[in-house]
Amino acid sequence: MSDHPMRGRTAISGLGETKYYKRAAAPDGEFKMCLEAILLACEDAGVDPRDIDGFASYSNERSSPDRLAAALGIKEMRLSNMFWGGGGGGGSGALANAVSAIISGQCEVVVVYRSLAQGQFGRFGQGAVVNEINNDGKWTAPFGLMSPAQSFAMRVRRFMHENGVQQEALRAISMASYFHAQQNPRAVMHGRELTEEIYDQSRWIVEPFHLFDCCMENDGAAAMIVTSVERARDLKPEPAVVLAAAQGSTPRNQAAAHNADLYATSNFQHVAKRLYEIAGVGPEDVDVAQVYENFTGGVMMSIVEHGLCAPDEVNEFFTLENFKAPDGKMPINTSGGNLAECYMHGLELIIEAARQLRGQSPNQLENPEVALVASGPMVTPVSSCILGVDR
Repeated sequence: MSDHPMRGRTAISGLGETKYYKRAAAPDGEFKMCLEAILLACEDAGVDPRDIDGFASYSNERSSPDRLAAALGIKEMRLSNMFWGGGGGGGSGALANAVSAIISGQCEVVVVYRSLAQGQFGRFGQGAVVNEINNDGKWTAPFGLMSPAQSFAMRVRRFMHENGVQQEALRAISMASYFHAQQNPRAVMHGRELTEEIYDQSRWIVEPFHLFDCCMENDGAAAMIVTSVERARDLKPEPAVVLAAAQGSTPRNQAAAHNADLYATSNFQHVAKRLYEIAGVGPEDVDVAQVYENFTGGVMMSIVEHGLCAPDEVNEFFTLENFKAPDGKMPINTSGGNLAECYMHGLELIIEAARQLRGQSPNQLENPEVALVASGPMVTPVSSCILGVDR
């Protein structure tokens, strides 16, 4: 049992999500959707929105706490926090910041949120169309390495080469997400089944990524209410207790020109070790995992680096049967994940972990007690969290 001051002192007590839309299809603006998600999370928790006193987000969130505070009519804002770094690496990190604020006595009710309207502000998945490049892209763009898929494929290719991993392992991840989405009416890909044949015949984006290895691009918003575990016990739903949340990076992970010391990595080696130490549990205790899919290769390396599978076991372990809820050895992304439910920069994965522990998932396991979330593989910094039931 861990005696770390973070373990078991806070809980996620409210969950809120707008309808999720295909990129550029949302009828409302980003800020309005953000407010809707926060109000839904407050309603779920049984919290007056005016009692929120802290805001935590990540990935250059545009819905600023000062505007949200004014629109919600909160009594006092005590925390306005942003997790540095791009992509979804800050999902669990934003939760960690909220937890720290509550434990330290700065706040009592913190909302962790993310909103996206790519039709309003532009796409994530394309390389920039510019006349000149002055950042680190100057080392790679002249050689055609411009989009996230191209950059991350390099790391995944190295891992697959070093460990003899076959394409079928990536296919299993994608099929698991799509399988779970068919039981989730909220999922953008609900009603669109994925078979081995459809996957194999889909176009290459950049090897080893087929079309179905790449996350979607969506509009919408998601939010969570975080408070002390004592207060959470007095609110409406069963709380999902935060056992641990950690962030960090391996040395030189984003060194220019792909010059990292450890290249074939999702960047979780140090974070995962510290995460389990804080939580007082090990990989063998994890019942269900929600693993951020920017691309399936990142999921593969994340699972390995969180100790759920050894590198030389990937081909045998990565099967649809093992990843399916409710009876697989390690069910993953049980709402459909970034591939098939929605790409809300991974905040929806933490929400699904909480749902599993509350018994509300569309692909519910029988009495899960420990849920792992890995946020944003291959970016820097990354973050992870472990949630548990209240016992």
